[in-house]
Amino acid sequence: MVSPRLALFTTFSLAVYLGLAVAGAGGPGRFFSHPSLIALTAMTIALGAASMFTEAHIRSGVREDRSNRWVIGALGVLGFVDAYLPAYTDQHDILTFGEEGVRWLGVALFALGGALRLAPVFVLGRRFSGLVAIQPDHRLVTGGIYGVIRHPSYLGLFVNALGWGLAFRAGVGVLIAVLMLLVVFARIESEERLLRETFGADYDIYRARTWRLVPYLY
Repeated sequence: MVSPRLALFTTFSLAVYLGLAVAGAGGPGRFFSHPSLIALTAMTIALGAASMFTEAHIRSGVREDRSNRWVIGALGVLGFVDAYLPAYTDQHDILTFGEEGVRWLGVALFALGGALRLAPVFVLGRRFSGLVAIQPDHRLVTGGIYGVIRHPSYLGLFVNALGWGLAFRAGVGVLIAVLMLLVVFARIESEERLLRETFGADYDIYRARTWRLVPYLY
């Protein structure tokens, strides 16, 4: 069942996010003159609608690393800057590159990243919190995509943000995606430390046979 509070928050966030993009692009006429950006809008709405059916929440559970809460604010600020600035630079042809092919590549990466971001949220259910926290009856999930990489949702966040930037052919959008990744690195360090303290040797064994984000790279 969809939580009314989550539905309201998601709808409001989508309206603000897409509104900033349309404003940055110079208005609806300019924005929707690109079929790729129409597709981007549809995908944004679809991913937002899908997120309403998750059990994600922001609760500290039974144990939390409160020192990492700044990450939520940092990603929030970067996210809303990302909503407006790539569209603005696209309109004014500032640090842009490529043609329609780059836009469509961006849309594809945006969709792929969004799916990768959401899939683990459905898998974890009530154990997925926006905070670095251990939830009641928490247990390790080590199968499926978690059997290869330990933080698929964070990888999805980066790919999704990179795709958004490319959809506007925006060099600044690529830079923002990289900045988000740097923030995520800090989040990963905190999260893995908490999991190691909670699950001990079991987490060490799991960590030894998997990758953080990208197989054979990191």
